[in-house]
Amino acid sequence: MRKITVLVSFLLALSFSAFAQSSHDNESDTLATKEEVQNVKGAVEGLNESYLETKAVVDAIKKIKISGYIQAQYQSAEVDGAKSFAGGDFPVTLHNRFAVRRGRVKFNYDNDLTQYVLQFDVTEKGMGIKDAYVSVKEPWLKTFGFTAGVFDRPFGFEISYSSSNRETPERTRMYQTLFPGERDLGAKIEIFPTSGPLSLFNFKGGFFAGNGTTPETDNAKDFIGRLGFSFPFEASNLAIDGGISGYFGSVLVDAVKKTYTLNSSSVPVGDSLSKYIDRNYLGADVQLYYDLPVLGGFSLRGEYISGKNPGTSTSNAVYKQTNGDVYLRNFSGYYINYVQNIGSSLQLVVKYDVFDPNSDVKGDDIGVSGSKLSVADLKYNTLGAGFVYYWDGNVKFTFYYDTVSNEKVNANAVATTLAPYKSDLKDNVFTLRMQYKF
Repeated sequence: MRKITVLVSFLLALSFSAFAQSSHDNESDTLATKEEVQNVKGAVEGLNESYLETKAVVDAIKKIKISGYIQAQYQSAEVDGAKSFAGGDFPVTLHNRFAVRRGRVKFNYDNDLTQYVLQFDVTEKGMGIKDAYVSVKEPWLKTFGFTAGVFDRPFGFEISYSSSNRETPERTRMYQTLFPGERDLGAKIEIFPTSGPLSLFNFKGGFFAGNGTTPETDNAKDFIGRLGFSFPFEASNLAIDGGISGYFGSVLVDAVKKTYTLNSSSVPVGDSLSKYIDRNYLGADVQLYYDLPVLGGFSLRGEYISGKNPGTSTSNAVYKQTNGDVYLRNFSGYYINYVQNIGSSLQLVVKYDVFDPNSDVKGDDIGVSGSKLSVADLKYNTLGAGFVYYWDGNVKFTFYYDTVSNEKVNANAVATTLAPYKSDLKDNVFTLRMQYKF
């Protein structure tokens, strides 16, 4: 019996020891398993974090839109040194030239209700900034917007019609004179209803420095605005757009300078000394689009602008401070542009524009003894015609010829600067352009 008791005790002790060892081993295995699970979990969470970071970067990149175009061209004028608004005057030693007229790259970070935009222009003449602005839209009605920075002036149609889409090589002489560079530094609001009868109308307007893309030089701000409309007649394949625009501003004049108004008798009238001189324009524009059976769609566009523009005795360009005495001129100008699609890849273009920088005088008044009128008061007519051929979705070729006619000065004019203007200048220009747009 004692032997049996000892044997049972020995077996129980052995079993307990084995059980304890097994429990210890199982506990170790469990700890190891938990540690492995934690490691795997950490790795998964790390992958999730990495994925979320990558997704955030990808989502941000998707909001960046890059676009641009380049215009390489060849031009030929009638004579060496021809004066031209078709890309600037020709050098005095040549009458034909190659040029990169525009080389634009635009970066747009589009976050639906907000936008950040930078656009650069790169040509053989150098590099410059064309656009630099931020734009926001209210999230409720999505009807009101606000933009601040450097951007297109909200006036008329031709300014906002992109050079990459325009069928003619350049904007009119009128627009190049009144709105050089198209852009200005300022802020504007936009109202563009999306439903109901008011959706046929829109408004853009704001206050600007008035110096284009150069820094401000005075405390005055210019108001520029346009009230537009868009009437679609879908059943008739017809659409009519248009608007009324206004520019109400001023230029700063040094206190020692005088302001002259060139009146209808062609005699400058001295005004009292004034610090600010008015610069006011009114304009109206209309665009008609119609799809002709068989031949294809066409557009007929026109604009008229008149007002007061301050310049100098020899220039009708917008006056800048310290330029000298101010010559305030009443001006008027207009253009008519016809574009006819021919098939799916060809367009016929005809454009006629007129700019009279001093509508109170005639050419025969210029050069009269005692008059201070100059070539800056001459009226110009330009008739342009050509073709646009679309090679594919990115490339197009423009073949265009400008016929320019200037008003003639008085035949008895003796000033040397007026002599070339006793007859029509030889300033017609042919342009051959290739554009790539992406």
